[in-house]
Amino acid sequence: MKPATAACLGVLAAANVLNNRVAGRWAPLTSAVATGTLLLIARREGLTWQELGFDRARQGAAVGGALAGVVAAGYAAGVAHPRTRTLFHDERALALSRRRVLEEALVQVPFGTVLLEEVGFRGVLPALLGRSLPPRAAVAASAALFGLWHVLPALDMAGANPELGRLAAGEAPDEGAEEAAVSPGRLVAGTVVSTALAGVFFHELRRRAGLLAPSLLHLATNSLGYAAARVARRLDQPSRGSARPVR
Repeated sequence: MKPATAACLGVLAAANVLNNRVAGRWAPLTSAVATGTLLLIARREGLTWQELGFDRARQGAAVGGALAGVVAAGYAAGVAHPRTRTLFHDERALALSRRRVLEEALVQVPFGTVLLEEVGFRGVLPALLGRSLPPRAAVAASAALFGLWHVLPALDMAGANPELGRLAAGEAPDEGAEEAAVSPGRLVAGTVVSTALAGVFFHELRRRAGLLAPSLLHLATNSLGYAAARVARRLDQPSRGSARPVR
């Protein structure tokens, strides 16, 4: 492994631990510093902005915006149907005040999550790996690392959203038993595989339309999830007399 690639992996690993276990509220700052460091390493290695995906902004905005609309429509359909609504019962969103939800959706997600993950795993890493590996192998390696990046978030999902955790683990939904335990091993494995596959798809978007396209899709997927969780709880409240009020 080349020193530049090893340095990038070290930066990403440190940011992952800081954002998920040490100082989550500082994730936008941590991710901004990590992103800047990754870009500095890449530029010192002679990579161009085009190689890193910083091109075709208009096309990326059109493609990413259209896909964001698809995500919004899918979330709306999922929340509207009672059988899929439980997938949106996520305590990582429901336990927050309205102000904190806005902070997560408008600050933490775009600057604490999307910025670093897209620049790191769709921009810098594939470009660096592509200098010593065939193009497909470079993409596959970057996607696999993106999957491993989600190990710590997967462990949090088990308690915060059991239904989605069961889906990620490949287990059948357990209706009426939202607190049933999810197999941690299967959950982590399922999350790693699914996010690695998502990484391949996101890279294909980046290849076709630049880095902005997967960034907008990623942003919509994560940020709109907070709104979907709140709406899902509101729709369930009439049938849950003891439900907590929306804060």
